[in-house]
Amino acid sequence: MGINSPIVPNENGGRFVVYASTYAHLDSSVIDGGGTDDTEAIQAILDMARVWGGLHLVMDGAALVQGIEVHSNTTIECENKDCGFFLASGANRSIIQNAHLDFKTRQDKNITLLGGTYNHNAAGQVHHLTIEADSGGAFAREKWVLAMEFYGVEYLTMRDVTIRNQRTFAMLVANWYRVTMENITIELPDNMYAQNQDGIHFWGPGQFLSIKNIMGGAGDDFIALAPDENDCVSDITDVLIDGVFLNDVDQGIRMLSRGSGRLDRVTVRNVTGTYKSFGFFICPWFPGNGGNYGQITIENVDMRQANHKYEYTNPFLFRIGGNIESITLRNISHHNPATPLSLVEVGLPFYTPLDEASVAASHISSLVIDGLQIYEKEGCAADSEYIKLLGRVDSIVLRDTIVNRSHGARSNGSLIATSEHADIGSLHISGVSMTGLNTLLNHADGKIGTLCLHNVLAVGADAPLMTGEGEIGELYTDGIHGAEL
Repeated sequence: MGINSPIVPNENGGRFVVYASTYAHLDSSVIDGGGTDDTEAIQAILDMARVWGGLHLVMDGAALVQGIEVHSNTTIECENKDCGFFLASGANRSIIQNAHLDFKTRQDKNITLLGGTYNHNAAGQVHHLTIEADSGGAFAREKWVLAMEFYGVEYLTMRDVTIRNQRTFAMLVANWYRVTMENITIELPDNMYAQNQDGIHFWGPGQFLSIKNIMGGAGDDFIALAPDENDCVSDITDVLIDGVFLNDVDQGIRMLSRGSGRLDRVTVRNVTGTYKSFGFFICPWFPGNGGNYGQITIENVDMRQANHKYEYTNPFLFRIGGNIESITLRNISHHNPATPLSLVEVGLPFYTPLDEASVAASHISSLVIDGLQIYEKEGCAADSEYIKLLGRVDSIVLRDTIVNRSHGARSNGSLIATSEHADIGSLHISGVSMTGLNTLLNHADGKIGTLCLHNVLAVGADAPLMTGEGEIGELYTDGIHGAEL
């Protein structure tokens, strides 16, 4: 049967079920491409969703396509990982997108992708297309070539899907409501230097996002929550990301609010794997008013850094800056960095060097670091400043921390260090055990209103726990063992 034959549901498959092999050649490969261009046949099937009111397309093979569009009430199910789509070279667009791309209204609903591989064929696409007019406020001068695009959708579900060789972003979702993603893999064998090959990227407005068990690589941010990156006003709220497995990504998870758009009620947990340069980048990035962050919780993190890539700044696990109501880091592990590494940098809102203008755009009301474990062996840098306080924070609580440095070098390193711009209302440190590290707090400059030290043990320390000439308003101590202040 060919594409000129009337498309009818499969008799044995149930209501509105169509097997792609009935109308398409499916003689391609999701890894290598080739075969017959099946775009017309696949799109003709997908367009039946408008006629029938719904469609379940079963991909029982691999199709070479120029790009496809899906309508409301559509499910695309691939029988296994070898089934799916390969984007033809020179298509220079997404493999798949919703039919009504819209940054203002949501016309497409109930779209589901189940299983299979979507290969964007990065080597065969250009990075971007030059355009003359903007599209709903986005892509004003150039249109990046993205692997998947969904703008203006409700109830978008993806399970057991592999996205391979994205030219820029693997996926951009904007203007959405209720997105569920589970067991997602991003494969990037064609990693190009500084080519914006992000993983999953979200713009607002958006509410209710659940991502569970996502793994793979990316040539930039693996996951980005950027509510107002496009328009400076949109929000993203109510987000759960649970189970992130990083495979040598350039950068891990970015949270970007640059204007009045709010990022709020976000939980990220169970993050592991390897990264090159940045673990968590939580800041406005763009100069401005410092963004708008609500409650952010990140817990159970064990990421290993190696092969630092972007030399414009030092590698770090967390960089936190901007206008943040509350952020909690819980159960964070740090093991043997390849280069001197900041675990947490607090108060640096932009990617530019810290100065008075950027400090003014950063105000963190509450920061809690609950459960931090640092292990370093011979060969690691001795002068690490693990937590750097660079800007304004009303209240910081650091509790239940273990530092174990077995290489023996003690000079210059500190658990916490302040800069000239540090303006800390209260700093409460409790339950700290340090081996191989002399300095708990290097208060070189800036000011701390109230400093409270409780139950601090410095094993074998041979210097004062606190150094520097920074200003301290009130000091309370209780249970200091192994060293003098």
